[in-house]
Amino acid sequence: MKRGSTPVHLPEPISDSNFNYIRTLVKDHTAIALDNSKVYLVNARLLPIARDAGFPSVVALIKELRSRPFGSLHALAVEAIVTTETSFFRDHFPFEALRKAIIPEIMESKRRDDRSLSIWSAGCSSGQEPFSIAMLLRDTFPQLATWNVRLFASDVSNGMLKRSKAGIYSQNEVNRGLPAPMLVRHFTQKGVSWHINDDLRRTVTFFQHNLARDTPSLPPVDIVLARNVLIYFDVETKRLVLDRIRRHLRPGGYLILGTAETTLNLDERFVRHRDGRAVFYRNGAAEAL
Repeated sequence: MKRGSTPVHLPEPISDSNFNYIRTLVKDHTAIALDNSKVYLVNARLLPIARDAGFPSVVALIKELRSRPFGSLHALAVEAIVTTETSFFRDHFPFEALRKAIIPEIMESKRRDDRSLSIWSAGCSSGQEPFSIAMLLRDTFPQLATWNVRLFASDVSNGMLKRSKAGIYSQNEVNRGLPAPMLVRHFTQKGVSWHINDDLRRTVTFFQHNLARDTPSLPPVDIVLARNVLIYFDVETKRLVLDRIRRHLRPGGYLILGTAETTLNLDERFVRHRDGRAVFYRNGAAEAL
């Protein structure tokens, strides 16, 4: 329900009851577990939702959410809370491992028969990660032009997927991690925004997917990037997610996690490897889809 042009004041404290309601809402619909340190994040993320919907405060918004069954306003609130920030070539080292070790090894092992390469960016947010991979492949491995290359990218947020599919970024976003030659080569400036060129944008297939709840309709893949995803789940959900990922990786396939994430004590069927400062994991299981 709209509240007209009621001004939004500075955030007021969120009670334990209201925070637990939001925590349960997010957990039920995404499996993401919010700990008590996320009260500030909830306040900050819901403030724009409250403003746009015409509520005088975040607390008033939560009161409205609690008064009605799950609907579009609830979905907006959940998406706002779970959306994560990203950047082109984020953290650098995983992309160096892809360029120097992982992709050359896959190409060598497949060059005589199955000349295919498939990569899944899970939890892709606004699309910078899969587009970074697409640019890396195009610029570094021109021989892949004759291969069957498939790039998949998924996220739980439909809003983020809409942004990703559009491939439109602000000046600030392209300034973060994207080398200038790549920007000029793969983007076109239109007004104050940068649009990724259509030929590259179409190489990525985006789809909505909840890692903790859904089994994706994907063929076995060679590489999965699930960076900064596990950190939001509890231990049992982490195990479930890793098992689901492993079953979609070819035997010997590669998993790349965030710098604060590991498979240790969660799924011992992954074998840890290091290349320089990058850490990745290989699927040691004999089975695949």
